[in-house]
Amino acid sequence: MVTSKIEYLGELRTEAIHLQSNSLIHTDAPKDNHGKGEAFSPTDLIATALGSCMISVMGIVALKEGITTIEGTIAEVTKVMHAEPRRIGEIHIKITFPKKNYSDKEKLMYERASHTCPVAKSLHPDLKQIIEFVW
Repeated sequence: MVTSKIEYLGELRTEAIHLQSNSLIHTDAPKDNHGKGEAFSPTDLIATALGSCMISVMGIVALKEGITTIEGTIAEVTKVMHAEPRRIGEIHIKITFPKKNYSDKEKLMYERASHTCPVAKSLHPDLKQIIEFVW
């Protein structure tokens, strides 16, 4: 089953449609690579997908285990590009949890779960994933 369809709109911009939900995503080349930087770049989406996947998997753990929920958790994502060849070299993610009384066991479960998300496991091992947890 096809997941999405992407159309090139010109001027280094694309429009992708998620076929199951009809959600749209636009991408734009970044300013440092001939684009306008008016939307997520494809590499921004990769970095953002990592943060989203991590907190989603932690949410699954909360549901399955019936432990303190993580609603309001924020992931701040910083993508670091490397040259020669141009690629994502590092993704820094700062995950800040709401002020709740998380047990040491819960913290450990969430932190371990974040590193098992499918996006984290799909990225090349040379890409550094630097994760900070703020409780």
